[in-house]
Amino acid sequence: MISRAAVLLILTLAASVPGARQQASPKPAGPIFGFRDAATERAREREFLAVPDPQLARQHLQTLTKAPHLAGTPEDKATAEYVAARFREAGLDTQIVEYKVPLNYPAEIRITITTPDGKEFTAPAPERVSDDPYQNDPRIVGAYSGYSPSGDVEGEAVYANYGRPEDFARLQQLNVDVRGKIVVVRYGQNFRGVKALVAQEHGAAGVIIYSDPYDDGYYKGDAYPKGPWRPESAVQRGSIGYMFEFPGDPETPGVASTPDLPDSQRKPMAESPEMPKIPTTALSWGDARPILEAMGGPESPRAWQGALPFTYHVGAGPVRVKLHLKQNYALRTIWDVIGTARGSDLPEQWVVGGNHRDAWVYGAVDPNSGTAAMLETVHGIGKLLKSGWRPKRTIVFASWDAEEFGLIGSTEWAEQHAADLEHAAAYFNMDVAVAGPNFTASAVPSLQDFVREITRAVPSPQGATVYDVWSTHREEEPVPAREVPSNRPAAPTIGDLGSGSDFTPFLQHLGVPATDIGSGGSYGVYHSAFDNFAWFTKFADPTFVYEQQMARVFGLEMMRMASADVLPYDYEAYGKAIEGYLKTAQQKSQEAFGAKSPSFAEALAAAARLAQAGAQTMAAQKDGHADAAKLNGALLAAERGLLAPQGLPGRPWYHHVIYAPGRYTGYAAAVLPGVNEAIDAHDLAATEGQLQVLRICLEHVASTLEAAR
Repeated sequence: MISRAAVLLILTLAASVPGARQQASPKPAGPIFGFRDAATERAREREFLAVPDPQLARQHLQTLTKAPHLAGTPEDKATAEYVAARFREAGLDTQIVEYKVPLNYPAEIRITITTPDGKEFTAPAPERVSDDPYQNDPRIVGAYSGYSPSGDVEGEAVYANYGRPEDFARLQQLNVDVRGKIVVVRYGQNFRGVKALVAQEHGAAGVIIYSDPYDDGYYKGDAYPKGPWRPESAVQRGSIGYMFEFPGDPETPGVASTPDLPDSQRKPMAESPEMPKIPTTALSWGDARPILEAMGGPESPRAWQGALPFTYHVGAGPVRVKLHLKQNYALRTIWDVIGTARGSDLPEQWVVGGNHRDAWVYGAVDPNSGTAAMLETVHGIGKLLKSGWRPKRTIVFASWDAEEFGLIGSTEWAEQHAADLEHAAAYFNMDVAVAGPNFTASAVPSLQDFVREITRAVPSPQGATVYDVWSTHREEEPVPAREVPSNRPAAPTIGDLGSGSDFTPFLQHLGVPATDIGSGGSYGVYHSAFDNFAWFTKFADPTFVYEQQMARVFGLEMMRMASADVLPYDYEAYGKAIEGYLKTAQQKSQEAFGAKSPSFAEALAAAARLAQAGAQTMAAQKDGHADAAKLNGALLAAERGLLAPQGLPGRPWYHHVIYAPGRYTGYAAAVLPGVNEAIDAHDLAATEGQLQVLRICLEHVASTLEAAR
């Protein structure tokens, strides 16, 4: 019996031969939601779908990843110039926009490990495998953590599993004191900045974050270069800036870091709540092994056992670790690239699509698989523009810089253009565009069916449409490893938007409806030197047909939103989603407060009213005789109605009352953040207050939609 893997290989190879794209093209029929002339729109979309080219995507990726290009470096600027040239070739009005932001590069990073028998080990070691053509480039920045402070600290080691609050609580139960210790935690389950914060809150002197082979190494399958998983020497770099209160430049919350910004408007980084206070650095499992192997104290809880071939213990000690971290901090220039096609009818309504470009090393998957796909989207849009087509709304393509340090390029641009974005119709994000064959998406509820409809119009390299393949996908094939396991139900379920990529300032600060798309796989080299062109062409997308697929999906998102007669939002779905969130929060509140739990009745009624108003609005959206201008005005205002003017409690930069990053997850979404965080804090008064804030927002959105009918 032929294996499923063999079938996928045959389909992939078939899709890469001449003519395969045309043969695989779906033939959708019927109306397109938001369009009164579906035939014309479908003809235009067929023109676009014929343009994105796998071989050109390959050329883009090879060029973008030929050198390490950490944000703020000359190599990073060269990628900006390459992207700008491609934008201009497509006919976009293009600018390279500069910001000056504080970034740290490592000056000296040295970890000394002393075991009880007197042996001494020094880390980090260079990233090396038996066969990789890119590993010896002297421009590779070694293992370090973005935004870690400098420092010299020494102490006994303590193992704290994933560094979650519950892990530190378990250490307390085991009578293990982390105060003054060097805490060793493994990547996974939450954002690395949260790990540093929680260790800091418990009095640790320093933190080492390592990659355990259980999570993305040989326990998953063959390690690179034989297989796609993380080898012994590979280290996951990354920023540990907290981002709970705000992303972007840590010195200028809410203010764009333009080159002419006076120093008086900058706040000292040392005072920023987003910056860690204890030295933190990253290690490979090969470098962390001597620490873990020499650890004493109680055996770790069985759920904490990783894949290294010995029993894990929690310490403290007797192994001792000394961190010597010397960071080179400076204000450095970063470069966003912005390309614009002005709308013919509604130029003030922007449709923004973005992907970041900077990488910790080469960044073939993260992020430049997205950059290459976006450039082929731009190639297709450019062909339409040159044929005389113009979108109704203004299309803006953005190549963000310094995302890896804390969503900096997108945040600074969004803060600078906040007034322009008041009328933006959507923000579409693509970060890890291709790590394998499995399409995934997250979106606000109003755009979830929009994403599904787009995927029905795009051919899959596996045959039929992206939607068809996505619908049958199950978790037997891994999804992208971006620290938080997806645990995603069977597709085509669409996830919630938390944080960790450039949709954050648009949705959660400014209230612009957003989506985030990607295509996942067995991706074990995240943020390492091995996330390079060699790994990508061997394991992610050898024929670049998934690059082509993602360019097509991304492009149709932009085209349909920019040209729709009536904006294709679904607020019935949004209201129903909020009802579900509220019922879950109500149960949690009852468990927390018992008989004193506040009433959720008014908030639930407001969510139901929103769902009903959304259903009635949907009928008007589909009515070819409805007043499109009036409907669009209300629909544009709806997402912004979910912003609390005062912001969320304790973090006024975040305004969205439905979605925010979680305090102790970072990437994963906290839904109804004001309400749920008040419950988690066992603050009854705050819970009641946040329910009222939520109710007011929901009623305002419902009223806005009702008035537009």
